[in-house]
Amino acid sequence: MSTTKKDNSLVFSRRGFMKTTSLASGGMLIGFNLFQSCKPKAEPSIDLASLNYNDFNAFIEIADNGAVTLYSPNPEIGQGVKTAMPMLIAEELDVAWKNVYVKQGDLDTENYTRQIAGGSQSIRSSWEPLRQTGATARQMLINAAAAKWGVDASECTTSEGVITNSKGETLGYGDVVKDAAVMEIPEEVTLKEIKDFKIIGTDASNVDIDKIITGKPLYGLDYKAEGMVYAAVLRPPAFGQKLESFDATEAKAIPGVIDVVKIGESANALLNSEKRNWTVVLGSSEKVVVIAESSWIAMKGKKAIKANWVAETTLESTEFQDEKLNGLLDGNNFTTLREDGNVNKAFASADEILERTYESPFLPHNCMEPMNFFANVTADKIHLVGPVQTPEFAAQAVAAMLERDVKDIHLEMTRMGGGFGRRLYGDFVFEAAEISNTIKKPVKLISSREDDMTMGVYRPAIKYRIKAAVKDGQVTGYHIKEAAINGNMYGLIPNFFPAGAIENYKVDVANYKSNITTGAWRAPYTNFLAYAEQSFFDELAEVMNVDQVQLRLDLLENVKGTTDERIQYSPERLQQCIRMAAEKSGWGISKDGVYQGFVAYYCHNSHVAEVAEAVIEDGLPVIKKVTCVVDCGIVVNPLGAMNQIEGGVIDGVGHAMFGSFDFKNGAPTTKNFDRYRLIRMKEAPVVETHLIQNEFAPTGLGEPTLPPAGGAVANALKAATGKRIYKQPFMQDPSFWKTPEKEILG
Repeated sequence: MSTTKKDNSLVFSRRGFMKTTSLASGGMLIGFNLFQSCKPKAEPSIDLASLNYNDFNAFIEIADNGAVTLYSPNPEIGQGVKTAMPMLIAEELDVAWKNVYVKQGDLDTENYTRQIAGGSQSIRSSWEPLRQTGATARQMLINAAAAKWGVDASECTTSEGVITNSKGETLGYGDVVKDAAVMEIPEEVTLKEIKDFKIIGTDASNVDIDKIITGKPLYGLDYKAEGMVYAAVLRPPAFGQKLESFDATEAKAIPGVIDVVKIGESANALLNSEKRNWTVVLGSSEKVVVIAESSWIAMKGKKAIKANWVAETTLESTEFQDEKLNGLLDGNNFTTLREDGNVNKAFASADEILERTYESPFLPHNCMEPMNFFANVTADKIHLVGPVQTPEFAAQAVAAMLERDVKDIHLEMTRMGGGFGRRLYGDFVFEAAEISNTIKKPVKLISSREDDMTMGVYRPAIKYRIKAAVKDGQVTGYHIKEAAINGNMYGLIPNFFPAGAIENYKVDVANYKSNITTGAWRAPYTNFLAYAEQSFFDELAEVMNVDQVQLRLDLLENVKGTTDERIQYSPERLQQCIRMAAEKSGWGISKDGVYQGFVAYYCHNSHVAEVAEAVIEDGLPVIKKVTCVVDCGIVVNPLGAMNQIEGGVIDGVGHAMFGSFDFKNGAPTTKNFDRYRLIRMKEAPVVETHLIQNEFAPTGLGEPTLPPAGGAVANALKAATGKRIYKQPFMQDPSFWKTPEKEILG
């Protein structure tokens, strides 16, 4: 990998750089290997139409006419990387953004080792490598022009795709692209100074916006292929059941139904194999699949199947799960993730002790575009097309499941109508591949909304018990316990705030293994934790009789100058967010009828502070505004950043207020939006966004504003009503939402 010098130049291995000249367009294709784990001898295919790309590998096509096409390798789930990542390349390539074309790259499992969209890490991880890709291409073009003029390359400058020498002579990139393609790759390139950026830091519209608003094919549901049939899958109605028998007579009699088959054996064999510990959801039960001429007929045929299901494990209900979590919190079977000092001693000598328990339910993802995927399994290759956040992992699992070489797989990514972590799990990819392999036809698997909401994967139900000790006006002890269904991914984040701020600090986790499939949900680990901790700190400030903002600022002072390398947040940067949020929101300044709630949080490498404002309308509190301050380092695309920030806040507010999901005898009690309440447009608060300006490298942005939103709302509701909330969703408390049940759920 490259090493940054003080003079902003870079040295890197030429093995990491690739080029080819024999393109149909007569131009140059340039790529840069972005991870050390990538194979150094990888070379792209000459045929542009069939090139495969892997995660974080940038490619540039420059045609003879000077046109520039940038290939974006990352899955696009609405987080804007298909726009922002090419902006990094274009900046250092020094071309006009308006003249850049962006295309989605495909998966290349042979040459690269990682490709994923998740964790708000795309821009953070590619900040330097993608810029280096553009800078290297620019230098090669300069060298070609200098050779043609017979001058030193140092005498040449570039601007928007035009090279100029000291005499004022100019050449366009297209004029020298063929010469550049056969020149020596420079060992060292110089990146732009931040002050010289022309593209980074400017607003850029979504590169797919025209297709989105005009309804042109773009998403997985849009994809069609010649000879393609459609499939609808009948799965167990409850978690813990398996298929005993089925009768497809009525389904087969429906005009347009082609066949009814059973799948699951291949996935089960892989799950039970010793070859690898597959952690994705492959589906542990056999399923019935209806094959039809259209998706509507397939779904109609599925409803006509008469299936018998039998329980093979416990059919859990919400009450059962609640008892399990309570038992965990009251028990001693915890794993300690971090322990500083002696919390027991701190509590024994405390003047005051505050202890509270916070609860959250399971939550589905509810992507606007239901799960779907295309598969065509033939003897020669496996062609996969659709929306998935982990294309490489999906391809590997399909290859293992069908006992094929991963080189046989060609996977194309489409834009996704939402992901939120759900499309990290390729169960729908594996099902489509197994169906195609069974029927020997190209097939499009499409889930209905009911399928999507009842098949998993869910955010796990979680409870937190937090206990703090106060001695002589100081917080001297802090103990947090987590009890989660299947575990909250990797448990609590033990090195986030308030780690390092309190001398005696302990983090414990425990989990109950359930047969209900759970996994990542937008802002994993922190999406509920932030509400619990920030609501607790608000109440702790009341107990201590100090201002909520001042308490956080004072605790962060304890972290400054720490030598604890485990601490992941910056106390100075979080304090800056806190102070700006207090200033911009008018914290502490009396406003008639306006009640405020404050939070500050760090996650996904970014620092955030939010202030929610509630008013009383018709006797009930209403959230009208959220002031949000974010420090995510350099902002590549401010327009896209605003969209992510505002969307995260509203998503966080809506799910904290309304998100509820229960089980009865292993089956979800909610199957569609008629019973699952989402925030409505009229309920969405105004989000006033402020970005901290600095020159730190970019950090995450797709998720960090969601976790603190729930805490800001809870604290504002306390200010407005005098009542604390310890359980999500807030709407379940009738003192806040005295609304007819039909209106709440409808």
